[in-house]
Amino acid sequence: MHQTIDDRAESLFQRLDALGIAHRTVRHESVYTVEEAQSIRDDVAGAHTKNLFVKDKKDNYFLLVLEETAQVDLKTIHGVIGARSRVSFANAERLMEYLGVEPGSVTSLAAINDTDLKVTVILDEALMDNEIINAHPLKNDATTSLSRDDLVRFLRDCGHEPLILKLSA
Repeated sequence: MHQTIDDRAESLFQRLDALGIAHRTVRHESVYTVEEAQSIRDDVAGAHTKNLFVKDKKDNYFLLVLEETAQVDLKTIHGVIGARSRVSFANAERLMEYLGVEPGSVTSLAAINDTDLKVTVILDEALMDNEIINAHPLKNDATTSLSRDDLVRFLRDCGHEPLILKLSA
């Protein structure tokens, strides 16, 4: 039986708890863009993220995690992240297959669903200057806050050694 997104979000919180990772989640209206998400900023302190799920021509997948206002040059980022060619956005089917989330809910926390380790997780160096990082808990009607060090610890526990690279201009 397949877990629903709500069940997976609950599993995510249980995993964070089992790791002793302090986290706080605020529920809100579903948000699909950075602009819509900015309406909740007063309720949630810390750095808010945007996440780009991209692939190269050799079907290597990357999750780029940046501060919400960061700019990335998709024409040149392949050289920074070690892609085999220029990257493009991956499709919704691969997003669900590899990260278990729908478009609009892409999040670093979806690494919990990438048990086959198909996706390289890359955190922007500038994002890591923030003590608290906010991410969707697998769906875009809530925001979960945790420390930057705990985010890295969580990713490692999921089998992902995140790269920390200068992604933004």
